[in-house]
Amino acid sequence: MTTRRLTPRARGLRQVGGLAEDRIWARLRGGAVDGWKVRRQHPVGRYVVDFACVPLRLVIEIDGGAHERDDAVMNDHYRQQAIEALGWTVIRFTDENALTDPARIDAAIRERAKTLGL
Repeated sequence: MTTRRLTPRARGLRQVGGLAEDRIWARLRGGAVDGWKVRRQHPVGRYVVDFACVPLRLVIEIDGGAHERDDAVMNDHYRQQAIEALGWTVIRFTDENALTDPARIDAAIRERAKTLGL
């Protein structure tokens, strides 16, 4: 699927995010973490990811309870492999982690920038 075909889907997903995604977006938007711009519900390859920092090629996924089912775990694994094959790094947080310790997400962005020497 092309990015052009994913864009309307991504726009729709921005409107129906869960509590954890909404809170993390409020925290990350506008380059709030050291000036690193993050996009919400951004197409990467044939997928739409929860958050993407394009300059760092970093994907941040916030996984709700549905991601604990066996079929979802397997789908997430294959999806992550495909995204990483495009040169992106994927990090995952549960809804609970995102809500109770959002600073871990900030730290992950900083660590990725540091790894890249930026």
